Amino acid sequence: MTIATIEKTNARVVSPAEWLAARKKLLAKEKEFTRLRDELSRERREMPWEKVEKNYGFEGPKGKETLSDLFGTRSQLIIYHFMFGPGWKEGCPSCSFLADSFDPAALHLAQRDTSFAVISRATLPEIQAFQKRMGWHFQWLSSYGTDFNHDFQASASKQEIESGKTEYNYAPSDFPSEERPGLSVFYRKNGEIFHTYSTYARGLDILLPTYNFLDLTPKGRDEAQLPFPMAWVRHHDRYGDPKGVDAMTLISQTK
Repeated sequence: MTIATIEKTNARVVSPAEWLAARKKLLAKEKEFTRLRDELSRERREMPWEKVEKNYGFEGPKGKETLSDLFGTRSQLIIYHFMFGPGWKEGCPSCSFLADSFDPAALHLAQRDTSFAVISRATLPEIQAFQKRMGWHFQWLSSYGTDFNHDFQASASKQEIESGKTEYNYAPSDFPSEERPGLSVFYRKNGEIFHTYSTYARGLDILLPTYNFLDLTPKGRDEAQLPFPMAWVRHHDRYGDPKGVDAMTLISQTK
């Protein structure tokens, strides 16, 4: 039988019968992965909790709000730590890439006893100007002047970065920016708040529907030849705009 090769993706072109056999073989692995993911999710739910002792406060559209206020009437709260520092002209393009999916997700999360909020160290006027530009409506608050981002590994001081004494994703890190992306989960029970989970770096991949779509295609994310993953990502209003910058360029401009 003749087997053709498509140069761009190094794919083999085979008969329908061979394609079906290959698909079923991969399906077995996909089902195994699904079961492993379910098991990992179960173990995540069984993680111990730590009580949140500090009374964190934020500034939002409603004025001053506490961490407890962000739960609303629900028992669960997911917070995305958005890379947007005070004095920045705009938020991180990569975080913005994730944030493009937040509004529809927040709507559905609310039906499952879960509130959603975004926290950044930028001031509230800076946040509101950028949020208006991007057309987002999710709850976004400022933690400016508080320890919140630092306590949850979402920010580090310049001194910590220069000394090499910074931690990110639960390990020593050379992450170049004072702001770091992440997600933290909290639970409120009998008036007390508990930290149940946080994830950073590649742990945030699961929040990216565009990546999940691309992972289904022959070329995948197609980032191997780029200087770093996500180098292609821009704010959604900056694709084709020479003023658009990637995340690492933005970070370098804020040093």
